[in-house]
Amino acid sequence: MSGEGYPNPVAEENGTMQADDLDDTFEEDLRTMIRDGPRVGPGGSVVPPSSLNVPGQFTGIDLSSPQKTGITSPNITENPTVGSRLANPSGSGARVGGTGPTSQSGSAPVTPSSNQTGGYDPGSRNSFGSEGSNGSPLHGQTTSAIAKAKLDSLKVWSVSTYKCTRQMVQERLGKASRTVDLQLEAQIEVLRDTQRKYSHILKLAKTLTSQYYLVVQTQRSLGDAFGELAAKSPELQEEFSYNADTQKSLCGNGEILLSALNFFTSSVNTLCNKTMEDSLITVKLYESARIEYDAYRADMESLQLGPKDATTQAKLHESQLKYERQKQKFDKLRQDVAVKLKFLDENKVKVMHKQLLLFHNAIAAYFSGNQKALEATLKQFNIRPKVPGENKPSFLEQNH
Repeated sequence: MSGEGYPNPVAEENGTMQADDLDDTFEEDLRTMIRDGPRVGPGGSVVPPSSLNVPGQFTGIDLSSPQKTGITSPNITENPTVGSRLANPSGSGARVGGTGPTSQSGSAPVTPSSNQTGGYDPGSRNSFGSEGSNGSPLHGQTTSAIAKAKLDSLKVWSVSTYKCTRQMVQERLGKASRTVDLQLEAQIEVLRDTQRKYSHILKLAKTLTSQYYLVVQTQRSLGDAFGELAAKSPELQEEFSYNADTQKSLCGNGEILLSALNFFTSSVNTLCNKTMEDSLITVKLYESARIEYDAYRADMESLQLGPKDATTQAKLHESQLKYERQKQKFDKLRQDVAVKLKFLDENKVKVMHKQLLLFHNAIAAYFSGNQKALEATLKQFNIRPKVPGENKPSFLEQNH
């Protein structure tokens, strides 16, 4: 750009003069307005342009001559969109952060590559001086390490599952041998059979308890009906009265019997569904370990029969290490199963001896009409009888 009496610093620095009719006219008019326009003096009064050129008084920036004051002229970089930005201040050239392209204190020039939109620069650093999450080397290494660990775990699981499945199929087809502990296998089979039989006894005892609860409720209702009729029938008052007393007595004894039956079913349920089940869970872990042990044993024996080259020897060494680990796990679980079966057998004998004695004494005392023997049975086993006349059913009866 060139205007009369107004040198262009960019054009002089480059050594060439470029003409742009639209920008030259606009900037020349702007400079003329700044030079010839009025100024605001002290106190807010408007000072004419003729009174501004007073020696020793600040007259602003003289655009017609180089600056002689301490303020340096800003370095303006040529930008082809300067006209459009001046005409439209709210356009894309406006700074969001309130910082202008240049400052009078000699700040760095604004170039087209500068981030003037105030938006987020993905390649910039955040306020803590660290790189963004997308460009962080540490984040990339962590993600890669996690993915590698998952792939390694999936690979180990796949190989182990394949070997165990192959071992199971070959055992069913009779093409592979399996490790058998005859004594332990017999004890496990006895345990499973005992659990099935005890579960059947528990089911029948619960059925008897729920049915007898209905009998007791019927006896109570019948006794109440007899008592009401005794009050309203003077001619049969005696007969209704002793029938009402009999039913109420049977109802009281029935509630004591129900307390004994509930205690019996609760103890058998704990033995069958908790104590035995805990031992069977250990048995399942033992059987899974046995299959893994046989699978790695078969793999090692297969490699021992193969060629003796370096690759096979390396695989054989790795297979032996895995075999030893599985053997230790298998031996430990086998010992755990043997110990649990021994303690379970002792506990089963003690629990069932007590519960069978309770069941027999309670049933015999109830059906013989011996109320004192029935109450003594409950005291012997520390069972709190239900309060006579209490209509609330027991926990087991509600579930049933």
